Amino acid sequence: MKFTVSSSALLSLLATTGKVISNKNTLPILDYFLMELKGEELTVTTSDLETTIIGHLKVESVEREGVIAAPAKLMLDSLKEFPEMPLEFEVNDTTWEIKVKWTSGSLSIPGASAVSYPAMPAIGAECKDILLDVDMLIAGINKTIFATADDELRPVMNGVYFNFEQGKLTFVATDAHKLVRSMVECPDVDFNASFILPKKPANLLKGVLLKEEEPIRVMFDAKNVTFELKNHKLVCRLIEGNYPNYNAVIPSANPNKVLVDRVELLNGIKRVAVCSNPTTNLIRMDIASNRISLAAQDIDFSVSANETISCSYDGNPVTIGFKSTFLVEILSNIDTPTVMIELADSTRAGVFKPVYDDKHAGEVLMLLMPMMINA
Repeated sequence: MKFTVSSSALLSLLATTGKVISNKNTLPILDYFLMELKGEELTVTTSDLETTIIGHLKVESVEREGVIAAPAKLMLDSLKEFPEMPLEFEVNDTTWEIKVKWTSGSLSIPGASAVSYPAMPAIGAECKDILLDVDMLIAGINKTIFATADDELRPVMNGVYFNFEQGKLTFVATDAHKLVRSMVECPDVDFNASFILPKKPANLLKGVLLKEEEPIRVMFDAKNVTFELKNHKLVCRLIEGNYPNYNAVIPSANPNKVLVDRVELLNGIKRVAVCSNPTTNLIRMDIASNRISLAAQDIDFSVSANETISCSYDGNPVTIGFKSTFLVEILSNIDTPTVMIELADSTRAGVFKPVYDDKHAGEVLMLLMPMMINA
């Protein structure tokens, strides 16, 4: 195996694919990049057994094809020290030594045989296959991923739920305290199906997609999903199980509606929350006659804070408690200047919706369970 490649192009490819490598791999070979050269194309694969990323790069001056496992940390640490320059890679097929040469020097890295590298999971013939807009995919993951759980007892909540229905795609995430549902119109969807994408590949996908412009091909069956990009392919094992019936917990009749400046409310909550009890992070909201009164206290340390924010309110006076850290998360993940809060009473979930100036192609809804206020 012998070829020449741009140092920065190879570093970019290895840095992207290397993000899947876990700190606690069960198999030593998973700490390596699987590098395969065929023709003028170098394919780099990394895996943690659950998620696999495959990247492609065009190289020059190919003299011999081949395949090798290269130690990930050593490769990345070495390449980071090079400016943009051509590097010549030569692999000894007997000792698996990787020799890297440049105009003024060379280095030697011990490689390994690629025989024991795990095979990539295959998607079944009965799979669903669809092209999705890259911006829609990024927005759907960005809006929901913060609400995913870390729950070993209920693994279905540890990922983003993709629900395909005729003409639309819904992204959902919940940790049983907060819930986010983002619905977008998707005319290409002509089937009913769903899958739960684990949090790690969702974050990886989000990072890789930022460099993409063309539609992404998504193929999935009951066990695995594949995202095909221009120069990368991400394959991951899905979370198996039935996702909770999220529509059942969204209150439909909310007579009390608040329209408020999102940033003003967010900053007010951050200021008042400093004095909240560090265990509960409880913040109290008294809403009446076009104002929201925020209050928090920690009796143990005799600290308290309050702030009043003007709003547009339609409804009866309501007093409700929320966990301030969750409120900050929800308001930080809404991208409009104004937010609508819909409330039924102090025991029912609050519904937060972005207020768009024009007709928006999708619908975003965020729900937060209240906390009990001690009188």
